Amino acid sequence: MTDGAPSTAPAQTTPTVALFVTCLVDLFRPSVGFAAIKLLEGAGCKVVVPASQTCCGQPAYNSGDREDTKAIARQVIETFEGYDYVVAPSGSCGSTLRKHYPELFAEDPAWHERSERFSQKVYELVSFLTDVRGVTAVNATLSTTVTYHDSCSGLRELGIREQPRRLLKSVEGLTLKELPEADVCCGFGGTFCIKYPDVSNAIVGKKAKHVASTGAEMLLAGDLGCLMNMDGKLKREEIGVEVRHVAEVLAGMTDKPPIGGKL
Repeated sequence: MTDGAPSTAPAQTTPTVALFVTCLVDLFRPSVGFAAIKLLEGAGCKVVVPASQTCCGQPAYNSGDREDTKAIARQVIETFEGYDYVVAPSGSCGSTLRKHYPELFAEDPAWHERSERFSQKVYELVSFLTDVRGVTAVNATLSTTVTYHDSCSGLRELGIREQPRRLLKSVEGLTLKELPEADVCCGFGGTFCIKYPDVSNAIVGKKAKHVASTGAEMLLAGDLGCLMNMDGKLKREEIGVEVRHVAEVLAGMTDKPPIGGKL
């Protein structure tokens, strides 16, 4: 396996990128954060990981707790607004920062303007690599067959669909098999899976069947919450598919056990 650094990226500028690690990556899958740093540095960026960062506020926002979400949002903006870009290895966290922060402060002129300026710096990892830094290929090798799930927030709010597929097709030895209903929710939805466990289980059960139907050896996505949800169902159904974040494959960092441990 090669080093996974992007092979095509502009070298004229060296932007300073602040990595928004996300709670789930920090607590459950730090390797995704290290993969993100490797990819960003390979794309010619200086990467900073602010130590004072915390949750983006998405759980509170989705639960209707606007006041606590505003307090969290102010802290995030103050921590990250001084950097050239803010990049998250998560479509859901990225869309919270980019799309929903300005909505939170719609009736607060000072913070609304500040949140608008901040939101324009925010990108999901793979879309930043392709759409901002011009990366068209990665130097990674992985002989396996994968399928890809499009997470709801990344797809519908940030327009992320072709970007990960484009880079995955550049991985030497990798075969991409399209997942039936790839753009349909996996049933996670953050607090949704806790509030409506039966509905969530039915949705992810259908997703697991579609994953099995591809015959792929590995399932990829860009959101760790979705991946953990799908991995849990695949294991309960004894469907032997390895589950990983797409950044780990693009960075050539698949030497560690998959999400949920060994099959």
